[in-house]
This record gives sequence, C-alpha cells and structure tokens, in this order.
Amino acid sequence: MNINDIKKRLPQRYPFLLLDRVVEIDPGDRILAYKNITANEDVFNGHFPSTPIFPGVMIIEAMAQAAGVLGFVTAGKYADDDVLYLFAGVDGVRFKRQVIPGDKLTLEAKIDSVKRTIWRFKCRATVDNELACEATILCALKSA
Repeated sequence: MNINDIKKRLPQRYPFLLLDRVVEIDPGDRILAYKNITANEDVFNGHFPSTPIFPGVMIIEAMAQAAGVLGFVTAGKYADDDVLYLFAGVDGVRFKRQVIPGDKLTLEAKIDSVKRTIWRFKCRATVDNELACEATILCALKSA
C-alpha cells in the first residue's frame, strides 16, 4: 500500500500520519509497514534539538497506526466509513534503542485477539532488524 492507500484506511493526516508504506499485509493476521525518520520533521525542533531522537510515544503511535490499518483491512472498513480505532490500552512497552533521523522504522503488528469491539495487537518496531520498541496495543473499534 502506498501513502494514498494508507490515507483511505486511516483518518490521521500530516503531521500525525506516521506510516509511509505498507510492505506486507495478511488480513486477519499481520502487517509490515515502515516510516522513514527524517531530520526535517517538526518534532525534532523541540525534542532534543542538539541530539534529535524520535519520541517513544510517537513510536507507539506509529505501531498503533500500523495496527489500525490491519484492523481496518481485516474488518473491510475505510476511514470514511464513520468508524475509528481508538486506543484502549498499551501494555508491556519496552524501548531497546533510540530512533534517530536517517533511520527506517519498520513496524509490525499481529492480531493477538478480537473480542467484540476490542482488538489486541502484538507490535514491534525495528531499525535494521534491531528491536527499538515492543508493546501490546489494545484498540476499540467505535462508530464515529
């Protein structure tokens, strides 16, 4: 999926759309996507300008957006279908390395369970196959 396809599935827009491409998607199972981390992103103006580090909360958001695309595709939904995937929880978050400008942040989400409107995803973010962050993300599918 290219950026235009991603925009059909997610309601987020610049500067908060944190996916550049979906490389693989297996509806009902997993997604592999990425975000290119560039030095000209607004967040670096205030997040350690002399030592730019992509914020951990934004890594979590990027993983959640990948999970959201997987959820939307699995459910056969689009961003303009009056539905949203909202955060319901984030568990077991661990950060293992910094993410800096020039990195390609690879995002993987796997569906762990679905109970009614609550989806549970096992997520990982890596740079050059090195783990940067992992978390279990819970999302609620809600009609807008």
